[in-house]
Amino acid sequence: MEHTQRVADAPAPTDGRRSRWTEHRRARREDLVGAAVEAVRLAGPEFSVDDVARSAGVSKTVIYRYFGDKDELIDAVLDRISQAILLPRLLGELVADRGDDRAQLRAVIAAFVSLIEDEPALYRFAYAQAGRTGRADLVAATEHAVATALGRILGARLTDAGRPAEGAVTWAYGIVGMVQLAAHWWSAARTVSAAELVDQLTELAHGGLGTLLPPRA
Repeated sequence: MEHTQRVADAPAPTDGRRSRWTEHRRARREDLVGAAVEAVRLAGPEFSVDDVARSAGVSKTVIYRYFGDKDELIDAVLDRISQAILLPRLLGELVADRGDDRAQLRAVIAAFVSLIEDEPALYRFAYAQAGRTGRADLVAATEHAVATALGRILGARLTDAGRPAEGAVTWAYGIVGMVQLAAHWWSAARTVSAAELVDQLTELAHGGLGTLLPPRA
């Protein structure tokens, strides 16, 4: 009886099969998100689940095993675009210290414009999803992430110089909003070259910040 009680009180062995299945499901879902990103590139912002199935080489039934509906798939694609494509490039350029404010601004603006040039279908897709009620908004989230990072950099510059830093966040959002809206207009109008657009936006952004920021040490 005592032996039986000890066996009953012993912890249950870890179910390795459950953890392997969880990892398999996560990896399979990630593969399908990658296929959906390719479907957007090929079919455009109005891609269908059939397009994703063809890209992945599976049936639609398989897609719906991992995503409850197309909206859930869209959210996963938006997250992939943000985390793997947009933010790494933009934030990477933002934090790279070039020792010159104008050069640093130009690099970030050029990175954003090049994204529109390199990934036009993904850019149109992300913008088409902006403002969806109750759903992820990649455009707003990216603007917020970049503006927050830029605001921290501007604030640090001002604080280090012993100057008030209250305006840093306002300026950061102003610059990000200006670049985003102008670049979105340009993506359809194409009245100037990409290089000219970058130069024009850099002059405007630096013209303002150059009068507001203390000189670099």
